[in-house]
Amino acid sequence: MGDLFSNLGLGFATVFQFVQWTPSFLGGMSIPLPMNILLCLVGALVGTLVGVLPGIGTIATVAMLLPITFGLPPVGALIMLAGIYYGAQYGGSTTSILVNIPGEAGSVVTALDGFQMAKQGRAGPALAIAAIGSFFAGCVATVLIALLGAPLTKLALAFGPAEYFSLMVLGLIFAVVLAKGSVLKAIAMIVFGLLLSMVGSDIETGASRMSFNIPELADGLGFATVAMGLFGFAEIIRNLDTGSEEDRQLVQNKVTGLMPTKKDLKDSSMPILRGTVLGSILGILPGGGAVIASFAAYTLEKKLAKDPKRFGRGAIEGVAAPESANNAAAQTSFIPLLTLGIPPNAVMALMVGAMTIHGIVPGPQVMQKQPDLVWGMIASMWVGNLMLLIINLPMVGIWVRLLRVPYRLMFPSIVVFCSIGIYSVNNAPMDVMLAGIFGLVGYWLIKHDFEPAPLLLGMVLGPLMEENLRRALLISRGDATVFFTRPLSASLMAISAFLLILALLPALRKKRDEVFVESES
Repeated sequence: MGDLFSNLGLGFATVFQFVQWTPSFLGGMSIPLPMNILLCLVGALVGTLVGVLPGIGTIATVAMLLPITFGLPPVGALIMLAGIYYGAQYGGSTTSILVNIPGEAGSVVTALDGFQMAKQGRAGPALAIAAIGSFFAGCVATVLIALLGAPLTKLALAFGPAEYFSLMVLGLIFAVVLAKGSVLKAIAMIVFGLLLSMVGSDIETGASRMSFNIPELADGLGFATVAMGLFGFAEIIRNLDTGSEEDRQLVQNKVTGLMPTKKDLKDSSMPILRGTVLGSILGILPGGGAVIASFAAYTLEKKLAKDPKRFGRGAIEGVAAPESANNAAAQTSFIPLLTLGIPPNAVMALMVGAMTIHGIVPGPQVMQKQPDLVWGMIASMWVGNLMLLIINLPMVGIWVRLLRVPYRLMFPSIVVFCSIGIYSVNNAPMDVMLAGIFGLVGYWLIKHDFEPAPLLLGMVLGPLMEENLRRALLISRGDATVFFTRPLSASLMAISAFLLILALLPALRKKRDEVFVESES
C-alpha cells in the first residue's frame, strides 16, 4: 500500500508539473505553465465535443489528432488522448438525451430512456444523473487501475513469447464473443485485420509482401489511415445515407432544472453502483469496452426492475446504469494496455500507435522504466473526471447550441479536418486516397452488418502476434507444441477454445443476440 501512495504521489507531481514557456512576443521572458493540466483540459473538452457532435466518433478523432502528438512530450500526449476517450463517453449522453442521436456508440442505450425523460420536461435531471454516474464510475475505475497496475505488471513479467501469443489469441477470441451480430462475420473481420497488418515488409527478412509493387505500400498500411477511413469517412457516409436531420425541437429550448430530486438520487444510486462494477469488469476484457458494458448494464437493470415496462418510457435507472458502465469500462480498458501492452479495443489500439510514435513499447517494462508516464496518466484521470463534471453540467447550454448546427455544414468540415489529419502524418496524398477507399469499404461493411472494430484490433495485434509466434518457434526449434506444453500458455489456449465453442453454441448465440436486440429496440 505504501508503494501505491508513493506511485500516486509521483503521478500527481507529474500532472501538476510546470513547464517554462518562452513566447517570442514577450522578448524572451518565460512563463511557467501547468502543461499536463492544460493538455488534460484540452482532451476533456475535445472529448466532450466529439461525444456531443454525432458523426465524428472517438476513434476517428484520436486518429485525426495522432499527428499533433508528434510535437508534444509523451506524458502530455497520452494524457490528452486519454482525456478525449473518456470525455467522449460523458459528451455522448448529451445528444442521446436531447436529440435521440447517440454521439458515441456507448450512449446508444442512454437514448432509450434519456430522450423520453427529455420529452417529459426532465432533460435536466437526466443530464445531471448521467454526469454524476459518469463521475462516480470514472473515479472508481481509476482506483482500480491504480490497485491492479503493479500486480498485473509483475504477472506480465513471467510471460514469454508463447504466453504473449496465447494471450493475444484470447484477446481476439473475446472480441469475437463480445462483437455484435454473427460470430462468423466477427472472425472474418479479425482475419481481414490480420491480413492488412501483414502488408509491407516481412518483420524478419525485410522482403516485400502483399504490396503489389506499389511504392506507397512498401512500409505497410498506416494505422491512422485505416482507422480514419473505417470509422471517420464511413460514419459520415452512413449518416448522410440515413439522413440525420432528425427532429431537434428539444434543443431549441433552454435546459432548466438541472438538479435531480431526492427520489431521482435514491432511484439512481444502486444502478450507478451496479453499472460501475459491471463496466469495470467488462472494460478489462479484450473486445469488451464501453459499448458492451452499457448494453449489459441496461439489460441487468431491466431484469432486476420490479416493473420492467417502465424502461423505454423515461426510467431514470435506464440513464444511470449504462452511463456509469460505459465510463467505468472506458477507463479500466487502460489496464491491459498499461500492464500487458495489449489493447482491448479499437481506441486503445490507437493509443498503442501514439506510444509507438514516441518510441514507447507498451507492456510491463513501461511501468518499471517510465513510471512517471504511467502514473501521470492514471493521476490525470482523477483530474480529468473532475474537469468533465464541471464542463458537462454548468456548460450544458453551450453544448446544446452546438447541436443546432445543421449537418449539411458539419459534415464537409469534418471531412476537411480528417483529410488534413491524415495528410499531415506522412505528407502523402496517397494516404488520403487510401482513407477514402477504406471509407467506402467501411460503409459496405456497416451496410452488410460487419462490425469494423475487430478488424482494427486484428490489425494492431497482427505484428505483435507474428513477432511472438516466430520468437516462440525459434526458441523451441520449430516445435509448435510449445504453446500447449507451457502451463500458462496452455491455460490461455484452453480458455480461448472454450469461449469459441460457447460462442458457436446455438442457445448461447441466441441469448447473446437478444442482449443487443433488447438494448436497441
